Amino acid sequence: MLLTGECASFLRYNQPYLIHSLQQKNTLMLRIASTLLLLLPITFTSQTQAEEHSALAPVPRTGGWLVRHESFNKRVAEGDVDLVFIGDSITQGWEGAGKDVWAKYYGERKAVNLGIGGDRTQHVIWRLDNGNFKDITPKAAVIMIGTNNSGANTSQEIADGVGKIVEQIRSKSPKTKILLLAVFPRGATKDDARRKVNQGANKIFAKLDDGKHVHYLDIGKAFLKEDQTLPRDIMPDLLHLSPQGYEIWAKSIESKLATLLGE
Repeated sequence: MLLTGECASFLRYNQPYLIHSLQQKNTLMLRIASTLLLLLPITFTSQTQAEEHSALAPVPRTGGWLVRHESFNKRVAEGDVDLVFIGDSITQGWEGAGKDVWAKYYGERKAVNLGIGGDRTQHVIWRLDNGNFKDITPKAAVIMIGTNNSGANTSQEIADGVGKIVEQIRSKSPKTKILLLAVFPRGATKDDARRKVNQGANKIFAKLDDGKHVHYLDIGKAFLKEDQTLPRDIMPDLLHLSPQGYEIWAKSIESKLATLLGE
């Protein structure tokens, strides 16, 4: 037997009054009320389970992904990590189109790139619990993840996944300052459906900024023209960055990042 949300709420919040009243009447009614109240935890547990979704469920991938994941574990096991970048192919691209910019800005900062192409929030969640953040205490972690979820998940679900990642880092390394970036704009124009999903997610997880441990920063406008179109010289495929795009990324976060690193 399951109780509806309204009925459950009524019984829960009026439990003391119901029992007091029934005690003045008869034992049979008291037993009935007690039975109903005992069902509440079962009902709420079922509702919580129903709220689980793919952006939150940790899952690994296979093939080259697993090889790269293991290489991360090997690197962090060596220690000496002050800065990490966590994300998908846009973050992995620091090793490609962004290679020179990375060397310029992060080459001397003991930085580690934890980006894997194609990753969604659920893959990062799995990686962080399986070695990518083991026994390290970086001064700062830059997170930019979620665009690959935008075709299958809602804005709220993406925000849930991002929130879980922030929670993981806070748990594993409480001293690490988190620079949480808004998901970058994608698609040719402001009407792009997946860009809108990402913007919705950004608005939600922006609230994770506590001004102390987690710092939210939206640098999306730096990539766009005034009419919010996305130039191909910055994102050639309207998603991944060119060398110019990586320069914009690095410059846009430099001031805040330097502060979080204590420089």
